[in-house]
Amino acid sequence: MDKRLKNLRKEKGYTQIKMQMLTGIDQSDYSKIERGHRYYTFEQCIKIARALDTSMDYLAGLTDEKKPYPRTK
Repeated sequence: MDKRLKNLRKEKGYTQIKMQMLTGIDQSDYSKIERGHRYYTFEQCIKIARALDTSMDYLAGLTDEKKPYPRTK
């Protein structure tokens, strides 16, 4: 399992509880996502990317660029 999600969360200094607060994803579900025991939905991926200030492509391993694309308002 790619460790991007966990590494990026730790770089931000966030706990899994903080991610729950930012995304609305239950901490136990978030933990399973990080460990590769559960896939996130499209909507959850959007929330995680926004919370970690990255792109969905980075989370999916499609790019090595952590910086998000310019967002629409």
